[in-house]
Amino acid sequence: MFRRLLLSATALVAVAGATLAADLPYQEAPSGYAPIFTWTGLYLGGQIGYAWGTDSFSGHSGGFAFSGPSFVPNGVVGGAHIGYNYQINQFVVGLEGDIDGSGVSRSYGWGPVVYGTQIPVDGSIRGRVGFALDRAMFYVAGGAAFASVTNSYTSFFGYNSFAKSLAGWTIGGGLEYAITNNWSIRAEYRYSDYGSFTDFPLLAVPNGAVSHHETENAIRAGFSYKFDSLFAPSTAKY
Repeated sequence: MFRRLLLSATALVAVAGATLAADLPYQEAPSGYAPIFTWTGLYLGGQIGYAWGTDSFSGHSGGFAFSGPSFVPNGVVGGAHIGYNYQINQFVVGLEGDIDGSGVSRSYGWGPVVYGTQIPVDGSIRGRVGFALDRAMFYVAGGAAFASVTNSYTSFFGYNSFAKSLAGWTIGGGLEYAITNNWSIRAEYRYSDYGSFTDFPLLAVPNGAVSHHETENAIRAGFSYKFDSLFAPSTAKY
């Protein structure tokens, strides 16, 4: 008798449970994991822009000192960059290197001499510090700057051309926006100072030497691709 009552009670509980479960609202099972966006990772990309500089020069010839007016080399720049970012909460720190082919050049006549300046290649290695608002990041960057500079001198006395590799410093900032988890676009401004150097001996300026101080301003737009396969972002469950 007791056994029959126990089986009947068990059956009633099962039926009641099934009825209650049928009346409860349905909730879909978790779909799995979805990536949360992060700036952390290795990236590479390209950039293009416009640069304008200042070439300040002075010199001497046969005991006569002179100082010429500054002139402004300018032109299109473009190249590639590679870097790595690491995000800590809303702060992003990183290191980036870039190299540009440059059309920056200018010729300037002063007195009996025509001065020419070209910067065919420039580059930099910069640290970056950014503040991220989700997919938008404001950043400042600074570090070492490098350039190949060619100066030429032409007068009725003769012609000279000097090619030098210069090292200086650079600083700037910009805005970067991630349009997907991997692709981002950017716009930035940068100021570079390549320091001072002297060209001698000169045929175009007999018994002379000319010293230059090269600086450059540049605005660039660019894009980057971040490699999640190498440095995967964090994941969170819905």
